[in-house]
Amino acid sequence: MRWVPWAVLAVVLAFSASPALAVVCQNTSMSLEEVVDVISAAPGCERAMKIFGDCSLGTSGDIRLGAAVEKKCEADFMTRLGRPEKRAYQGKMRVCDHKYNNESGTMYRSFTAFCRAEVAQRYSRQALKAAGPSKVR
Repeated sequence: MRWVPWAVLAVVLAFSASPALAVVCQNTSMSLEEVVDVISAAPGCERAMKIFGDCSLGTSGDIRLGAAVEKKCEADFMTRLGRPEKRAYQGKMRVCDHKYNNESGTMYRSFTAFCRAEVAQRYSRQALKAAGPSKVR
């Protein structure tokens, strides 16, 4: 095992544990919470997913961003799903949750968040397509 200076280790740990980690996206520096707010305020699922892609961290911080995208996208379809469709949707989300179970590292949590957001985005697209052109955002 290699020796890591304690000062470097302390800095790395401080940044990885900080909830106010600054993210540079949309040409500004924002906290993780501010990015979540921007995603939540997006005019629709597609825009929320674009913001997620532009502002992602590639770490476990993406879990919060992805959850905001899921919520935004689910608004387009969740109330219209019957019990079997909800079970199918939840099953696809579980597939994402288990896909990287045996992998360690925070980037795999990011991959899981993107997988879940993409499932929600697909369901949103299908629902908006079925609703007609006036509903597409």
